[in-house]
Amino acid sequence: MIRMVRQASVLERIIQPGEGTLPVNVAEYLLQLDFPRHDHARYEELSAKAQSGSLTEQEKADLDDLLTANDVLTILQSKARISLKHKNPAA
Repeated sequence: MIRMVRQASVLERIIQPGEGTLPVNVAEYLLQLDFPRHDHARYEELSAKAQSGSLTEQEKADLDDLLTANDVLTILQSKARISLKHKNPAA
């Protein structure tokens, strides 16, 4: 059996999502962020094309950009949730 260990990205090492150090207002703001509808739709379109193997180079770049932005948002929102939990342990 091959054991796969996920290594933290540089971004995760910088932001430290497991550390609940954000002020409440910043954490709440980050949790409100989301992609606009047209970006959600574009992701769905590009994902389907990727699965069929028919992405152009520009579409690959667009999909990579969306995935990178999603990674950043996920890391920031993780830190925000931990921060709020630390500020309000009953939540």
